[in-house]
This record gives sequence, C-alpha cells and structure tokens, in this order.
Amino acid sequence: MKRVALLLSVFIACGVGNAADDKTALCVLCHGTNVNGNEAVRAPKLAGIDGQYLNRQLDAFRSGVRGAHSLDVSGSEMGIVARSLKETEIRAALDFIAGQKSTKPPVTVQGNATRGATLFVACAACHGTHGEGNLSLSAPALSKGSDWYWVIQLNNFRNGLRGTRSDDLSGQSMRAASLALPDDQAVRDVVAHINTLK
Repeated sequence: MKRVALLLSVFIACGVGNAADDKTALCVLCHGTNVNGNEAVRAPKLAGIDGQYLNRQLDAFRSGVRGAHSLDVSGSEMGIVARSLKETEIRAALDFIAGQKSTKPPVTVQGNATRGATLFVACAACHGTHGEGNLSLSAPALSKGSDWYWVIQLNNFRNGLRGTRSDDLSGQSMRAASLALPDDQAVRDVVAHINTLK
C-alpha cells in the first residue's frame, strides 16, 4: 500500500488533477507505456485484453472480491486504485486501454512446454485451445498476457490468495483448476506452453 501512496503522491506532485484523462495516465504509470505491462512493479499487460474482462476485474477489485487477502500486496494496491475511480473514469480508462497497440510480451518464464501442453488440456476447457479466452466463462485470453503475471496468479489461486470467497464463482473454478498443478514446476511448464500459443 505504501507503493500506491507513493505513486499517487508523485502523480499529484507532477501537477496532475482529477480528470478522467489523468486516471488513464495513472494506468500508464504502473502498467507501462501503452499499458503493455511493467514487471518491475508487478503490473500486468492490459493492452489486447478484452475490455469486458478488464471491467469485471475492476469490479472485483472495487468490491473486495480481489485484492482482499493480506498476502496479495499487488492486488491490495490495485484495489485502492480501483476504488478511487468513478464510473466515468473507468469507462475512459477502458477506452484508453482499448486504443493502445498490444505488443507481444517478452518470454521470461522457462519450463517444459511439452509437459505444459499436457497440463494445459484442462485449462483449454475455459481458456480455449489457443489460449484465446472465453468471455462467457470469465476466462481471459492467456496468449496475450505477460507470462510472469500468469505464474503469479496461478500461485495466488493455488495458495488461496484468490478464489476462496463464496461470491467469486469464476475464482472458485480457477482455484479448483489450479490445484491440479502439483508444484511450482508444473505452473512454469503450463506457462511455458502458453508462451508457444499464437
């Protein structure tokens, strides 16, 4: 939370006000130029991710469905930011994100992609064979995201930082699926396979 307070302080010190455009600049501050992700502050790639999915995640952060666990530092920080946004600012931010060019993120996770392909069969039921996602199942497009972020989130589900609330049905499904991955190596292997998807 200290990091968010620091970022907001820097943001205000730079003379930024409260207009919706200023909030989109706040997205860039953490999520990087053209919102293509910033691993240094654990802010995932947003460009290329479906706006409906992003809107649902913002709602989850605002309501406390996401980011409420004390060990989910990045999620807690995002919750603070999400709760600071008005509806008009959320729409402006989503429009801004939709207008950004999505670039392929660098590969940062190493694993056995062949083993990962076998493990991914269960994931494909919701996320699609090519990791294209399925909005009706609240399953994001994995092939467009940052591999390091998928590792973090799979481990968050496995460790109970996400998907344990009774009002988080999609999170509960994802938590159950993630528990089929027996160890950290299996997580890396699945993500290594996701890196091969087009």
